[in-house]
Amino acid sequence: MTHSSALKVFLVDDDLFCLKMYELHLGVLGYKDIRIYQAESACLNDLSLQPDVIFLNECMDMFNGPGLLKKIKQFNPDIYVVFICAPEKVEHTTKMLQYGAFDYIVKGDDDLDAMKAILSKIKSIKELLGNSETTFTRNIF
Repeated sequence: MTHSSALKVFLVDDDLFCLKMYELHLGVLGYKDIRIYQAESACLNDLSLQPDVIFLNECMDMFNGPGLLKKIKQFNPDIYVVFICAPEKVEHTTKMLQYGAFDYIVKGDDDLDAMKAILSKIKSIKELLGNSETTFTRNIF
């Protein structure tokens, strides 16, 4: 079973207040391995740390959404990328799902609950994939 503390989470946002709020929220939920970044380049430089999930502010400056997502997925297609956007950017952000993003969150009153629900989905998926890999390996050997 995948425990909360077993997931490595990257938070990327140019708003330090949001980063700290998300980090605190995830800590309360039991996540221990959390890294925060105010720049996409720093996040990209740390991809070798093998994050499981990246929460990424869609409005960052350096890269456009599809370009950054492509760089992450080229490095490791198994990283779950979740975009965080302002309400007026939802239409643009939903297009990121076509490029391989796992989901998106709209900043506002429910963003912390949405983050918790998405992480719960990711844990369930990882558990199912882990179980199917174990069964597959047993069948081979």
